[in-house]
Amino acid sequence: MNRNFERPVALGLAIASRAFFSPAPCAQAREDVAAQMAALGLTLVTLPFEATANGAVQSIDDARLYADHFKAHRETLDGIVIACPNFGDEIAIAELIDRADLDIPILLAACNDELDAVDVHSRRDAFCGKISIANNFWQYGVPFTETTDHTMDLDSEAFGRDLDRFARTCRTVRGLRGARIGAIGARTGPFQTMRYSEKLLQSAGITVQTVDLSEMMQAAGAIQDDAPELVAVMERIRAYGTIPAHITTDQIATQAKWTLAVNRWIAENECDASAIQCWRSLQDNFGCATCVTMSMMGEDLSPSACEVDVMGAVSMFALSLASAAPAAILDWNNNYGREVDKCVCTHCGNFPASFIGDTPVVGELDVLGEVIGRSKCFGAVKGKVRAGEMTYFRLSSDDRAGTLKSYLGQGAFTDDPFGMDGGIAVTEVDRLRDLMRFVTQNGFEHHVAMVRGHHAEALHEAVTRYLRIPTYHHGGEVAPVPTLPRNA
Repeated sequence: MNRNFERPVALGLAIASRAFFSPAPCAQAREDVAAQMAALGLTLVTLPFEATANGAVQSIDDARLYADHFKAHRETLDGIVIACPNFGDEIAIAELIDRADLDIPILLAACNDELDAVDVHSRRDAFCGKISIANNFWQYGVPFTETTDHTMDLDSEAFGRDLDRFARTCRTVRGLRGARIGAIGARTGPFQTMRYSEKLLQSAGITVQTVDLSEMMQAAGAIQDDAPELVAVMERIRAYGTIPAHITTDQIATQAKWTLAVNRWIAENECDASAIQCWRSLQDNFGCATCVTMSMMGEDLSPSACEVDVMGAVSMFALSLASAAPAAILDWNNNYGREVDKCVCTHCGNFPASFIGDTPVVGELDVLGEVIGRSKCFGAVKGKVRAGEMTYFRLSSDDRAGTLKSYLGQGAFTDDPFGMDGGIAVTEVDRLRDLMRFVTQNGFEHHVAMVRGHHAEALHEAVTRYLRIPTYHHGGEVAPVPTLPRNA
């Protein structure tokens, strides 16, 4: 399991209040948000209720206490929820965030007033107070996340969905900042489209660790046939899908040695995701494919992209962080007849098993097998992706512009038939022609990462608002996301 999924997302909670409002809603807001976090399996980080008046942040002294508490959890705190049961003290909240200086996502929530409770003793005015706090955040250069509605009931299902989406954004930001990506082998020669900038990735906090393919093949070849770890990997491969009867034990053992060597290197170098030179040196010089290796790593939420597509690996990792589900790398590959909003996305055989949705066939590479012999090409995971919701994402490095850039959106996998070998995903995207025009006119690659489910909003918030990467959200909001740097 990838280290980013070994612990639940931890969120700090601060209740924003002004002392001359009724104190009762402060305690209720605290209870409501804590209950929502518990239901989602999130870790709550906050001070005891008795630490401040009404359990809230109402003064500079309160701000200092909460800032110090959050800073003490710097290594594990992933985001902060600011809940406003009333107008809130804008200066105290701004001071809290400034003094904590954590640069992590913030969710700003405000409570509803009730029509029959707006007298001087019952009114909340959180609708207005939220705007004042947001204005202070802008002055301080602090990005934050909105709730779906401007004011909400904090015990509602709608706020629970917002909190879940925010937690996914926090996990994505945490995972991408400081991510380590393994590049195993040189870029596949014929694919200049897989070029990328390590320096631009490093400027975003993402490190690339490289290794020569020959070193990895040597390490795999040195594994003893009776090594217990090897036996365990062979059993996992046998159980991973249906293996044709003509595949030999030696072919499975060769594939397992390669898988074990890659897994060891990934662990030793603390890589979160990887990209591998998948053809054809490995087949010619070691005698197996690497698709099932990448497929199983994806299933473990440590995704791996083929053709040394490092940017594709980062894209897959981002989707897994946002969804907590296995992601795949695919080609935008074929039109689907004359259906303008449908296309076929494919790859040779690296889709995670659960991404496909049914038990896959673990066999040989088809196209390359016809060229060099199928006996050298065992390890391809084949199957048609079953119907369901889908999110797509592509991160790219643009050396000409000196920036990372991306696009994302949502669509669906369909049940439509398509008679091609390998991994097949018949895909439907609204206004597909507009998306393809954006891809081609802005220098994006033919590879795209996809994950099951709809998670574009959480991912978009992470990459634009907090990682400040220019992003096109196909079918999303037209209002631009400000890229004001922190403390600008």
